[in-house]
Amino acid sequence: MAHIDRISHLPEELLLRILSLLPTKDVVFTMVLSKRWKFLWMLVPRLEYDHGMYRDDDEEKRFSRFVYSSLLLHEAPVLESFRFKLDWKPSAIDIGVWVRTAVKRCVRELDIKIRSPRNSVILPWSLYSEGCRMLVTLKLSNTTLVDASSLPASSFPSLKNLSLVYMKYPSEKFVNEFLSNCPVLEDLVVVQCPDDNVTVLTVKIPSLKSLSLSKTWDLNYSKEDEACGFVIDAPLLDCFDIDVDRSYGGFCTIMNNMPRIVYANLNIGYGIRWKILGSITSVKRLYLCLSTTKNAYPVGTVFHRLVHLTLYTCGTKWLELLMCLLRDSPKLQVLKFKHCNGFRGDIRKPRPFWNEPNSVPGCVLSSLETLEWVEYKGTEEEKEVVAFIFRSASFASCLNQATIICSESIDHDKKLEMLNDFPVSSRRSPACLLAFCWNLRSEF
Repeated sequence: MAHIDRISHLPEELLLRILSLLPTKDVVFTMVLSKRWKFLWMLVPRLEYDHGMYRDDDEEKRFSRFVYSSLLLHEAPVLESFRFKLDWKPSAIDIGVWVRTAVKRCVRELDIKIRSPRNSVILPWSLYSEGCRMLVTLKLSNTTLVDASSLPASSFPSLKNLSLVYMKYPSEKFVNEFLSNCPVLEDLVVVQCPDDNVTVLTVKIPSLKSLSLSKTWDLNYSKEDEACGFVIDAPLLDCFDIDVDRSYGGFCTIMNNMPRIVYANLNIGYGIRWKILGSITSVKRLYLCLSTTKNAYPVGTVFHRLVHLTLYTCGTKWLELLMCLLRDSPKLQVLKFKHCNGFRGDIRKPRPFWNEPNSVPGCVLSSLETLEWVEYKGTEEEKEVVAFIFRSASFASCLNQATIICSESIDHDKKLEMLNDFPVSSRRSPACLLAFCWNLRSEF
């Protein structure tokens, strides 16, 4: 109790900040500590309700009663954050009342996460009303946006962060209009599901700075899926993440170049030929998983700011892509390789064939400082790449560190054999510190 007495003497603003870090259920229980705490919980500007501990109908009813009673007694004039995490499907009336309550309190952050897609709920019309003019962050998961003949102009004039995960929409036109009603949006995350009622997602947001797109495709492929894709027009984008895992077509159209791109993570599945690289030539850090290199970017393209490249060794053409990127990235400093565990290409196709270039890429001679290979398996093409880089770097003094991390699927004896079989010129390079690692151990 002495500790509680000392805490009770802290300023109210500090106590409210501490309580804001706790789930609402725990915050409400602090009312029994002392007179000072009896009503303090009612002023906490953050409410978080987590259904995770409720497992049957009676507990769900108790949960709903707790939400209603705490909201009724809550007196904070403005809600900084209002979060729901539910394992069950609340009634349309319940979710409507809860959202309207948050809207009336000028909520700044609204986060509704339904953990099971089977329990998707329809969000009320009040989400688009004038009360959301102060909303800065909106995160929705496994919910459905209510149909509306037309959305109010600039429904979310203050919204800067939007996350839509496994959502369902009334129509494609609706979701595109929804996005266009966010005039100051800076951060957008969209994870699509096969039955979301959207064929082409159009992201035309002049203010957008960070964009993450992910698509889960239906395994029952049809020719109609070829029309699925993205249209992106975001000239101020500096962070771009796209993850599309499927075995067929689709498309991604970049309406205008994105000259401010700093970070890009492109994970584009087998069979997809998207020409995105030519629109992000200003990128500094690039994480790339492409199953094909055919026309990956226009001839003559130069990645004049690229200093960090992580290339996933998927498909049969990654060696060709590597040499093109080394040739066209004159300032590259860090080169990393990773095995693409999720790649499901045609295993009958031949392994990548190493064809040593006639000339050494400029970055290997002048700027490349770090080489790292994760999930190294010691294949012929991997040994050829490592040997080429070390052999070329021996003419310069820029490469100073190389780390080779063996695949965990390889047994100990095989790893020792790989170490002994490692390119001799690489191991004797005087200008570079080499770490050959497995199971948290290294050989130098």
